[in-house]
Amino acid sequence: MRFRLSVSDEKLEEIKAFLSERGIELADDAPYIITEAQRYPSFISVRNGERESMRLAADEIVCIEAFGKDIEVHTERGTYLAQERIYRLEELLDPKEFIRISKSVIISKKHVKKIRPALSMKFVLTLSGGRLVDVTRSYYSEFKRFFGI
Repeated sequence: MRFRLSVSDEKLEEIKAFLSERGIELADDAPYIITEAQRYPSFISVRNGERESMRLAADEIVCIEAFGKDIEVHTERGTYLAQERIYRLEELLDPKEFIRISKSVIISKKHVKKIRPALSMKFVLTLSGGRLVDVTRSYYSEFKRFFGI
């Protein structure tokens, strides 16, 4: 049997060596995947328009915006209010899928449809649903690394 690895960069070499010593074949096109235990929650707690608490799947999130203490979580289906602060949501969400692009906005990598350069070391992003958001100068370099630009 052949396996693919989906693990953090820090553990990759250690796990490769461990499996190879035991005769387990690793290949990028293998049908089975070995992964680490999920460290990031797949849901966050939000409130809908009727102020009812609910769980929202992290993969549905297009972006998160902070307006003072009000935190809006945007999906393709609608907008919800988060119960956590934006810095806490940034810690909770998978850093391979989400990135902070300004002091008040976190975006989902998979919902970025267009990246347009702007003046003064900025980008303007078009997200799913047509929402436009700016990558500010403070987050410009980190954003470029994240997307390999």
